[in-house]
Amino acid sequence: MGLLDILGTPQAFIIILLLFSFLPPILFLIWTRNTERYGREPWLIVIKVFVWGAVFSVIVAVLVSAALFQIYTSVAPAYVLFGSKQTLETLVLAVVIAPFVEEAAKALGVLGATSYMNKVQDGIVYGAASGLGFSATENLFYGVAFLVEFGPRASIMLIIIRSVSSTLLHASATSATGYGIGKRAVSGGATRVMPYYLLAVGMHASFNLLVSLSELYKGTIGDSAYLLVVAAWVFAIVAFGVARGRIMKGDRARPGQRWASH
Repeated sequence: MGLLDILGTPQAFIIILLLFSFLPPILFLIWTRNTERYGREPWLIVIKVFVWGAVFSVIVAVLVSAALFQIYTSVAPAYVLFGSKQTLETLVLAVVIAPFVEEAAKALGVLGATSYMNKVQDGIVYGAASGLGFSATENLFYGVAFLVEFGPRASIMLIIIRSVSSTLLHASATSATGYGIGKRAVSGGATRVMPYYLLAVGMHASFNLLVSLSELYKGTIGDSAYLLVVAAWVFAIVAFGVARGRIMKGDRARPGQRWASH
C-alpha cells in the first residue's frame, strides 16, 4: 500500500505537506522569539511579520525575480533552485537575482515593525520571523513540485531537509538585515541599514552557490559534490546560532534591568 493510499486522497497529502512546511518554521519562530528573557516582542506583531514573509514577500519576490529573470534571459523557467537541470541561467537566478530580491522583500516586513523596536535585538527577532514565514511558503512550493515530479516520499524528504537548511538560512539572513533595522530604530536613524542588507544578500548568495555548485558538478566529482550541500547546511545552522547568540548577548548587556514582557 502506497503512502497516498494510506492518507486517502491527494488533497489530504497536500494538507500534510502544508503541516510539514509550516510547522518547523513556526517552532523555530517560537524558539527565536522566546530567546529573549526580558522584553519579548508581542506575539501579534511577530505573527504579522511572519505572515508578511509567508505571503506578501513571496509574491513580491516571485514577481520581481521573474521580471528580472526575463530581462536576463527567456531560456530557463523562473524561480528554480533545486531543479534537476542546473544551468548558467538558473545559477544567475539563484546566486544573484534571488538573494537581492528576496532579502529586500523580506526586509519590508521588518521595516513595518520598526515602531515596536526598543532594543537592537528586536530587529533580529522580526527579521527571523519574516525569513521563517518566507521559508514556510517556499518549502510548500518545492514540496508540491517534488510531489508532482517524484512522488510523496521525495516531497516529504525534501521539506524535512529544507527545514534544517534553507529555513534556517532565510531566518538568519533576514535577521542580519533586521539587526541593522533594529540599530537604526534605537539610534534614531543614525545607523545605515544597507551594509546589513548586503550582508544578508551575501549569506543568501553563498548558501545558494554551494547548493547550485553541488548540482552542477555532481556529474563530474560524483558523491563528493554533496559535501557542498553539507557545507551549506552547516553554514545555515551556524548562522542561525549566531543570530540567537546576538539576541542573548543583547539581554546580558542590560545587567540588573528587567524588561516587562509584552
